[in-house]
Amino acid sequence: MSADDLGMAQAPRRASVRLMFAHPAHVLALGAGSGLSPIAPGTVGTLWGWVSFLVIQQALVHSLSGPLLDVAWALILAVGWLVGCWACTRTAQAMRVADPGSVVFDEIWAFWLVLWVMSPVDVVGQVLAFVAFRFFDAVKPGPVGWADRLFKPVPGQPIGWGQGVGIMFDDLVAAACTLFVLALAVVVRQGGVTAGVLG
Repeated sequence: MSADDLGMAQAPRRASVRLMFAHPAHVLALGAGSGLSPIAPGTVGTLWGWVSFLVIQQALVHSLSGPLLDVAWALILAVGWLVGCWACTRTAQAMRVADPGSVVFDEIWAFWLVLWVMSPVDVVGQVLAFVAFRFFDAVKPGPVGWADRLFKPVPGQPIGWGQGVGIMFDDLVAAACTLFVLALAVVVRQGGVTAGVLG
């Protein structure tokens, strides 16, 4: 039996403070501890993503503006995707679970994406984005459910990079669905597509 097979045969490990500080990847994947919440870790992780976005945005605004601010966020999200896939993979392997609920960097990254695309937006818009994103991420309707199943390992298959990508990918799709629904709501509120084209 290989080391990977042996790892899969062992019982899953629970997320804990000790596990989180055992490797830098775990700190990132567990959302600096937000994923350790015993209740709704995905929601708590998204809240942490919301707060951290505002902090990062405020820091960037002091030194950047206009297109440079967007470039900075594009770089943060691009690097965040790659690092997130690595961190989620390593943490899933350590926990011996293909998609642990306590791994929340996927929610954090995806909500950063939502808030960046929507910016500038007021608090009401941010709250609506939060509610919509949590709905798509938790309920996983349609394309989000498809994305969630796409990288699931078959029984006995070692946890690999595909699972790390899968952890991130379904939240990317949830973010896209959130942005689509909110954009559609804006169009409808403004009188529909025809009004926008002919107005």
